[in-house]
Amino acid sequence: MSRQTFDLLILGSSSASPTSERNPSAQLLNIAERYFLIDCGEATQIQLRKYKARFQSIDHIFISHLHGDHFFGLPGLLSSMHLLGRKREIVIHCPKELKGIMDAINSVSDTTLNFPVIWQFTDNNGFNLIFEDQKVEVYSFPLRHRIYCTGFLFKEKPLPRNINKFKLEQLNISTADILNLKKGLDVVNENGELIKNADVTLDPPETRSFAYCSDTIFDPTICEYVKEVDLLYHESTFLDDQIARAKKTFHTTAKQAAEIATRANVKKLLLGHFSVRYTDLNDFITEAKPIFNNCDLAIDGKKIEI
Repeated sequence: MSRQTFDLLILGSSSASPTSERNPSAQLLNIAERYFLIDCGEATQIQLRKYKARFQSIDHIFISHLHGDHFFGLPGLLSSMHLLGRKREIVIHCPKELKGIMDAINSVSDTTLNFPVIWQFTDNNGFNLIFEDQKVEVYSFPLRHRIYCTGFLFKEKPLPRNINKFKLEQLNISTADILNLKKGLDVVNENGELIKNADVTLDPPETRSFAYCSDTIFDPTICEYVKEVDLLYHESTFLDDQIARAKKTFHTTAKQAAEIATRANVKKLLLGHFSVRYTDLNDFITEAKPIFNNCDLAIDGKKIEI
């Protein structure tokens, strides 16, 4: 069985202010053709067009917190979806105050969207399942920032077991039993013989996971929520020479992000949310690699297959 799509497109990697090369925070995650927009900084819709992303296919938007560089792009994106004739509902997972902000914008501009917006308010007390379908589970968890903030964990659900079709014929197993075999059950063949599941099936591909840690101070308690994920995005606004400023502003350095990745035993670390003071982003890799070797930069336009 071929693996389903699981990839991440970086739309914005800058911190509070954009640069000519880096836009504010936004990422587009595709899991089995489910498109999840994670944060929506200014110019997100422009980035979606620039990188030819299917933004009308986005049905769920996740906003980590209400600093402008993480949601100022939302009014424009929803407006463009409206103008392009969207009718299908969209679900926004966010702090509860965001609904009041959007209602005020639509009120003063006399705007009524053509499509329903379903508001699902996040809760940063513990680990919470906030979305689930046949393919995906999404959880929220608390981050320690200056204001209310959540991270998000996206997990594939296990795929059914793979059937060895040659063995089906060889052992006289009817096609009616295939569903039970995919569930991992044993079956009785047409001769009345018990056939062990392991004799006719193969393990499906391992499930994959992605964790998004938006703005946060260095906080090792995060590790329990993101342990052993395939890809961890963790903010690294500063290098370690600015560790005092990082602590004051409730942000993290590249070195500290690498420490989280090491403690959580993740497979790969993605660094982002870079301060505009830095022009050579390779310094972030240089600082992080001695602590966690498998790390990369969340550069605008980069697509990562998980």
